[in-house]
Amino acid sequence: MRKLLPIAIILILCSLYTKAQYRTQEAGFQTDNDGYLGQGSDRYYTNGIFFFYREALPFDIEGKLANKVLGFEFGQKMYNPQSGNIQSNIPDDPRQDILNIDRPFAAYTYFGATYNLLYKNQSNIKVGAQIGLIGPKAQGEQIQNFIHSTFGFYPPFGWDHQIQGGIKFTLTGEYNKMLLRTPIFDANLSAYANIGNAFTGFGFGPLLRLGRTNKLFNSISTQSTITNRDGVKANDEEFFFYYKPMINIVAHDGTVQSKSGHLPQYYLTANPNDPSLSTAEITGTPETLVISNQIGAAYNSGDRWTFDLSAVFHTKDTKEMLRSHQWGSLAVMYHFN
Repeated sequence: MRKLLPIAIILILCSLYTKAQYRTQEAGFQTDNDGYLGQGSDRYYTNGIFFFYREALPFDIEGKLANKVLGFEFGQKMYNPQSGNIQSNIPDDPRQDILNIDRPFAAYTYFGATYNLLYKNQSNIKVGAQIGLIGPKAQGEQIQNFIHSTFGFYPPFGWDHQIQGGIKFTLTGEYNKMLLRTPIFDANLSAYANIGNAFTGFGFGPLLRLGRTNKLFNSISTQSTITNRDGVKANDEEFFFYYKPMINIVAHDGTVQSKSGHLPQYYLTANPNDPSLSTAEITGTPETLVISNQIGAAYNSGDRWTFDLSAVFHTKDTKEMLRSHQWGSLAVMYHFN
């Protein structure tokens, strides 16, 4: 009996160590800003902040699933024209600020939930829903004023012309599939679709990863670094670089379009002294085809932390925009039981 005691202690310690390797919950945030790239720009998609909570759900390990994750998120996306300070250089001519708005002022603040099914064949299907606000109640002007005043930036001007969107609903779907995998490189197919009065459209493209990666059912790439497989190690450490180009087909963008429609140029020219121009809602004409390129690096400690740092390069969202845009993104997640 005494000989068996050390063996039992070792087995218990090994069991505790194994259990410590998997985490069933995670919480964290993501921050986007065009200023992170150090170009001194403040235009178009200018700021985003998102908070996440995810919980791994039980599943039948004898079936096709390798993981299952329920997620909740709260976030805000903020958009400016070519500058966040659009003012007339000509006294008593309210047209000038409107003519300089090449992409509408807009904010989208939302709450969402996702349900992520991850399969042993290294594919996943993630479905979700969002409810949000576009317009003054989304608090874009207030948040931008707070950020600029806190960090000593210029005072924003032009939010009187923001999109008046109201309540928005969107259903979301995402699909990923492993196509090729080697010890240091893999290639995946990534696709998504949205339908609703906030965003409607779809996109697809490859996801290329170089470095130390996990399979898609336990990876940063599919937001699945937690699991609910009792006593099973959730994932190994990851550190990889990635490239994700996407072709996006846009049918509707609530941060650009509105029921009232874009003010025609002949009206702006013919009615320069119309006082309603000073608070007129300015919308845009969305581009149907938008190309994006995301380049980044991701790290997963295999236990407590994940980090994802990237730069995104985006073609024009609207036909009125003078140039394309880009921004930096940082996501940090903490895993716990």
